[in-house]
Amino acid sequence: MDVFAQRIVGWHAARTKHTDLVLAALRMGTWARAHQGRPITGGVIHHSDAGSQYVSVRYVERLALEGLTPSVGTVGDAYDNALMETIVGLFKAECIDTTVFHLGAWKTLADVEFATAEWVEWFNNRRVHSTLDYRTPAAVEEIYYAQAPAGEPATVNQ
Repeated sequence: MDVFAQRIVGWHAARTKHTDLVLAALRMGTWARAHQGRPITGGVIHHSDAGSQYVSVRYVERLALEGLTPSVGTVGDAYDNALMETIVGLFKAECIDTTVFHLGAWKTLADVEFATAEWVEWFNNRRVHSTLDYRTPAAVEEIYYAQAPAGEPATVNQ
């Protein structure tokens, strides 16, 4: 997720939480940004919880190759990664626990993948967010990049 506009840029579904799962999501996110003409530049921080897949050598090496600076939250502190905890909760409530994006029982991983793809598209392009002044993540980015000097990355004020 890109914190600036709360846009989901990379995701992946799998039966286990191994390093390959998060590597696939990372590759999707970096590819998507480059494909949109907004490649990752220096100064971008990648924050995660302290899960073993996020601190694995393969994952940390990939972050370095992509030019991302790793940041790992403290163990057992849900507040340290509150935005992602919220997004996971929304995903479960709005996609997994309802029949809006999938009818019937979840039978295959493909069922989850298709529903997730639809939910992410809806989340980024049609779901308004109160924290974004009731705009979508896509709209927030569009407004920002229309006004920003070419090549200037978005920043989050703290």
